Amino acid sequence: MRRYGKHTDEDDVRVRPSRRGSKPRTHRRPAHEDAAEGFVLTVDRGRLTCLVEDRPVVAMKARELGRKSVVVGDRVALVGDLSGRKDTLARVVRVEERRSTLRRTADDDDPYERVVVANADQLAIVTALADPQPRPRLIDRCLVAAFDAGLEPLLILTKADLASPDPLLETYAPLGVRHVVTSAERFDEASVEAVRELLYGRITAFVGHSGVGKTTLVNALVPERQRATGRVNAVTGRGRHTTVSALALPLPDDAGWVIDTPGVRSFGLHHVEPSRVILAFPDLVPGAEGCPRACSHDEPACALDDWVAEGHADAARLYSLRRLLATRERHEGD
Repeated sequence: MRRYGKHTDEDDVRVRPSRRGSKPRTHRRPAHEDAAEGFVLTVDRGRLTCLVEDRPVVAMKARELGRKSVVVGDRVALVGDLSGRKDTLARVVRVEERRSTLRRTADDDDPYERVVVANADQLAIVTALADPQPRPRLIDRCLVAAFDAGLEPLLILTKADLASPDPLLETYAPLGVRHVVTSAERFDEASVEAVRELLYGRITAFVGHSGVGKTTLVNALVPERQRATGRVNAVTGRGRHTTVSALALPLPDDAGWVIDTPGVRSFGLHHVEPSRVILAFPDLVPGAEGCPRACSHDEPACALDDWVAEGHADAARLYSLRRLLATRERHEGD
């Protein structure tokens, strides 16, 4: 006879079996120690194409990764169907620690960081000398992002048959940035070889304004993988976006990797601390040693004015630095 009330004990309690079984829940995730190593080549609408043992494998991000981003250049661990056959899908279960991370924001007042590429060694900044006109401010922003990410910058000037590269080269000479000048929109073998030598053994991300010939150059470097290219609008002077997603491509003879990225019209630096912006202007850094503590570099006591007046740096460089800092400070106060 079953008892109720204060006279009951544990023998009188009826336990109903769980429909979901008796296995306790756990937050422990599998280690996936047998996962294969992969290198992310491109990301398109949630699908990742990864290089696994010299074959492309399509994968999706595993649920346990949560909101952790996976971008081109990432080294990842994969499980599942790794055959690479059509209509098969593997899972990315782990993202290895990144050696470098190139970030940008849409604008300086946009707090949302976008990781452009991971694990790159250098940043190739491609700019045309004409058609469209060069944009030194965009170059400066890319340099800031490169120095902040620990990447070595490389300046590639295109269309030198339309305008002289000397004024732009003179502006950036104090930085000691390596550079290559190409003459024609369709790159000749000598120009391509000059660029290829500077890419050897490295992972290089290519960035640039639309229409500067960035993707045309990538196609010349990796002729077996042709990407769509566009023309510059004759009215606006702007290029048309033809590269819509980043793509990593191997250089011939295992000479390195190039990562072609979509053309940019702005390069926001919301993620970069203002105190680090001057690191992209090494020609100005020595002059800042005489500045007062916490100098904004745009005040009467700033030593950079005398540094420029004495001929140690170009006034345009100081103007560019102050313009970047002013933009950052305005949005920091919003």
